[in-house]
Amino acid sequence: MRRTVMAMLVVAIGLDVAYWAIWFSARDWIASEHRSAYYEFENAFPLADAWLGLACIWALVALLRGSPSAAFWCTAAGAAGLYLFGMDVLYDVENGIFAKGGGGAFEAVIVALTLVFSLTLLRYAWTSSAAVRHTDAAPHDVRT
Repeated sequence: MRRTVMAMLVVAIGLDVAYWAIWFSARDWIASEHRSAYYEFENAFPLADAWLGLACIWALVALLRGSPSAAFWCTAAGAAGLYLFGMDVLYDVENGIFAKGGGGAFEAVIVALTLVFSLTLLRYAWTSSAAVRHTDAAPHDVRT
């Protein structure tokens, strides 16, 4: 599972960088719609996505080093992704974005990938963290 999570982190970092590079250089190619409200909504995301990207980078570095902080950074990245998923899916549903042809389909893929990615990271962080706690902890005597 560790290698899968690491691969997902690499892909997420790459997609994050690619999305914003395209958004700021050729936004008509990637935009799901072309109303000013949509552009304003999307323009509110770079800082949050930058935080997600940094958390992904730190999670990847921690996993590569075998650091116990990997569970923390995977949790941070998973939580950030889940929050962004919630913001995106609510806007898209309220504004009928998913029904807008190819752009809507592209947006649906982004939203679905964000959900799967975030839940996978959170599950991995929880299970790897629990495994570390149980193997590193001294035996616990329930009578004390």
